[in-house]
Amino acid sequence: MTRKTLILLAAGGSVALLLGALAFQYLGGLAPCKLCIVQRWPHVAAAVAGAGALLIPGIWLPLAGLLAALTTAAVGLYHAGVELTWWEGPDTCTSGPVGSLTPEQLMEQIMTAPLVRCDEIAWSFAGLSMASWNAILSLGLAALWVAAIRRSR
Repeated sequence: MTRKTLILLAAGGSVALLLGALAFQYLGGLAPCKLCIVQRWPHVAAAVAGAGALLIPGIWLPLAGLLAALTTAAVGLYHAGVELTWWEGPDTCTSGPVGSLTPEQLMEQIMTAPLVRCDEIAWSFAGLSMASWNAILSLGLAALWVAAIRRSR
């Protein structure tokens, strides 16, 4: 495959995973937890790196895409471990700062906010959660970025 094709596949894969996450959120009604949101940003970075790499020769932008893919894979693996209770997740995964709210305002905020915990699996396919799938698929995208880097030399 050509460098351009590899970049299109890698960046396009990140866009597809990001769109899938947004579809689950807005069409499927599955509110994301904080770790879910963190996993999305590297896909945005990979898409931007891919767009730039199509216009600018060299290895630096494909390297950025690789780093983004590995980052979201690592966060996905961490999140999957939290879901499987292999380790604890962040303390802030289900709550935020209270600030200067009155007790009544705080109670209203608590009662109206959806409770989305990082340690609960909201959806799974073939026994794997969305975080697990993100980790696996992002490692595949990382392999495409490596191939694009090799073609960039």
